[in-house]
Amino acid sequence: MIKIYHYNKCSTCVKALQFLKAKGLKFEQLNIVDTPPSIKELSTMLGYLKATGFGLNRLFNTSGEQYRLFGMSEKIKGGMSEFEALKLLSQNGKLVKRPFVLTDKKGTVGFSPEVWDELF
Repeated sequence: MIKIYHYNKCSTCVKALQFLKAKGLKFEQLNIVDTPPSIKELSTMLGYLKATGFGLNRLFNTSGEQYRLFGMSEKIKGGMSEFEALKLLSQNGKLVKRPFVLTDKKGTVGFSPEVWDELF
């Protein structure tokens, strides 16, 4: 089963949902603000991201207001632990890069039709 965390006001999330619907895929959608991913899900996603050459920063919505408000760039560079970052992300869905999509064996953040074609 595909689990997608999204934000209704995010045009990229809308495109991602349309993509899944057009493919005829069944999925569970959760509002990322009301129900952020758990620490376990974030950790799983981080593992997928690391396997493709990305790091912890890829989990963050770096263009978001919350990211700037909390000074996340400096905190991450300043040595924030992985656990501290995952805990913060699990408590504030607006900090999480979206859409955030997990299946039993893979996952990705953001939406790129080319990447999603490979995944689904």
